[in-house]
Amino acid sequence: MTINKQSDVAANIQIGPTDQGMVRIYVEAEGGIELPMDFDPEEAEDIAEELRAAAEAARMMGTPGPGGKGKRR
Repeated sequence: MTINKQSDVAANIQIGPTDQGMVRIYVEAEGGIELPMDFDPEEAEDIAEELRAAAEAARMMGTPGPGGKGKRR
């Protein structure tokens, strides 16, 4: 699957600290799939920066997101 391929799979995501000093991204999808991913704080900051950069790139494309109009600044 490529990053641009649409999917009908629904999933929930939770993000938070663990009691071991890690940052966990927890994804739960249809069919009983559970995917806990732990990152050290530096890796989590790198991921956050990648998310910010992707959001800015998407914003510059002006493509509306699912469910409505895209926001422009």
